Amino acid sequence: MSKIIYDVYQNNNMESKAYKKYFGRVVHTETLNTRQLAKHIAEHGSVFTKDVVEGVLTKAEDCIIEMLMESKKVKLEGLGTFYLTAQNKQGGEVSLDKFNPKTSMVGLHIRFLPDKGGDCQLNAKDVLQKATFMWAEDLKRDSAASRPVDNDGEGGEG
Repeated sequence: MSKIIYDVYQNNNMESKAYKKYFGRVVHTETLNTRQLAKHIAEHGSVFTKDVVEGVLTKAEDCIIEMLMESKKVKLEGLGTFYLTAQNKQGGEVSLDKFNPKTSMVGLHIRFLPDKGGDCQLNAKDVLQKATFMWAEDLKRDSAASRPVDNDGEGGEG
């Protein structure tokens, strides 16, 4: 069964209203690249080979970026919408005639908004309700318990 691994951290920022409070965060175990995702999709009984799936994913990535660069949003039904947002320099510009997109904006960010309907429920509350969790510390303990022990009683390579 799938589990979302999480860790808990304490906010140590003395300037924060949440100073010394505890928060959870997701621990990511790996990042799948296009080839790995294509292999995974192909292993789910797809009639398409890994190479075909990888080609489609690569082309989709190129086309999504191309459409975003043309000021378009890209909606993948059942999954969500990709779109760009602008990050402006702190404080903005004092007047319209001083605004220059190359210097007044310091970044463009690709954002993703999950679909709220359909079979694929990616909204935050639904995912939270459906999720099963494992604390990262428990994972570390399980891993340490299953490590081989050498003759001097210390954990080791065996």
